[in-house]
Amino acid sequence: MKRELSSLLLLALLFGSNQSAIAATAQTTIDTSSEAIKKSRYEKLELFSKVLYLIESQYYREVDTEKLVEGALNGMMNTLDPHSAFLDQEIFAKMQEETSGEFGGLGIEVTQKEGLLVIITPIEDSPAYKAGIKPGDKIVEINHESMVGVSLEQAIDRLRGKTKSKIILGIAREGVEGVKNFEITREIVYIKPVKSELIQDQYAYIRLTQFQKNSAEYISDAIVKMRSQSKSGLKGIVLDLRSNPGGLLDEAVDVSSIFLKDGIVVSTEGRDPKNKEIRYVKKSGHKELDIPVVILINGSTASASEIVSGALQDSKRAIIMGTQSFGKGSVQSVAKIDDKIGLKLTIAQYMTPSGRKIQAVGIKPDVQIDEVEAEFVENNKKETTFIREKDLKNHLTATVETAEEKNAREELELKERIERTEKFRQMREKKKKIKVKEVTATSDDDDNTKKIAPKDDYQVSQAINYLKNIGLIKSLKI
Repeated sequence: MKRELSSLLLLALLFGSNQSAIAATAQTTIDTSSEAIKKSRYEKLELFSKVLYLIESQYYREVDTEKLVEGALNGMMNTLDPHSAFLDQEIFAKMQEETSGEFGGLGIEVTQKEGLLVIITPIEDSPAYKAGIKPGDKIVEINHESMVGVSLEQAIDRLRGKTKSKIILGIAREGVEGVKNFEITREIVYIKPVKSELIQDQYAYIRLTQFQKNSAEYISDAIVKMRSQSKSGLKGIVLDLRSNPGGLLDEAVDVSSIFLKDGIVVSTEGRDPKNKEIRYVKKSGHKELDIPVVILINGSTASASEIVSGALQDSKRAIIMGTQSFGKGSVQSVAKIDDKIGLKLTIAQYMTPSGRKIQAVGIKPDVQIDEVEAEFVENNKKETTFIREKDLKNHLTATVETAEEKNAREELELKERIERTEKFRQMREKKKKIKVKEVTATSDDDDNTKKIAPKDDYQVSQAINYLKNIGLIKSLKI
């Protein structure tokens, strides 16, 4: 009986709940051009049913059929891409929650690479950020339990917990021997999406940490406030999207619309290239169409951040500075199977207004500036090894590849990884030769939580210098 139910469940998942569709697969004669495909699919389901029956009848102890089927579904989704997943009852319920700017947890953006949970970025001012968690850290243990081989969804589920509860993360870090434990208390994370500061009375610095509800409104308010504070008038805006993991697509369109008059912000292309969805600049709302803009990005700038960067770069409305972005250019949709479970499925790719696909490629800055914390620590700077989309297992490529193209790409990516590894090895050797003052282990641990003022930030300083040069050129033309 269990075997029959399992077969029916798999048939329902693959063919849908339409009874006539399921019945049609059992007919001896099917007058359609896809008969062979359906037959092959049914044979594979029969194979699954046989394996399931053997496990249920001969495994040395009783098994939970529901868990077996769920495991099979998770395995199936894992063959697709890093962002597609089966959503069980608990995870599916949490996926229904909207991005409101307030949630309980640690405050980290994570992904999975080679079976390990990897930190993309800690959210600023979150418990993880204050504890010293850094981009590129690998979570190898949670509460002293190994996370090697655990699925992304399962690991995320273990990271969640009640507010005020404690969790111990075992972290493997580049250049640090062994596993380092961080005890973190889960908190309600109040995301402050926009931080702003008026620099040298003429330049508006705006840092957007995440694209959540009303992000565009927060940016507009910050610009208006700094414009009123400036005694000589604003002459440039620095929009800092470094380590911004993305968020709501609508907010990416709204933020772009502040700086663009009209045109396309982003388009999406699914399986059929003819079916495109295009998002245009919004004509209403606060506009900043003339003031020069510099956008700062880095290897943790992803998704919605890349949409904004790509839109303003294509329109030549802003200069992009920093290092190459993450390269998350795919679109996910959450589909309900029933009221309790669902699928998160990659359905399309983002494209910039000019038609560029950024999946596993990212946004390349117009002006390359290495990642540094401040100019005065240039000789002792700490390089961050960013995990990018192209480093993830089964990542999608921007275009469909032939076997030869796939082999060539994988060889190139391997070469790049070897070169990066060698580069960081050389830097570590160089650091050993540099005589620096000894610091305590505590101050080294707290390095991630040191807040560098925007005016002292090396990349921000370079952005301001660029804006000054633009102003000089304009004045000379007059």
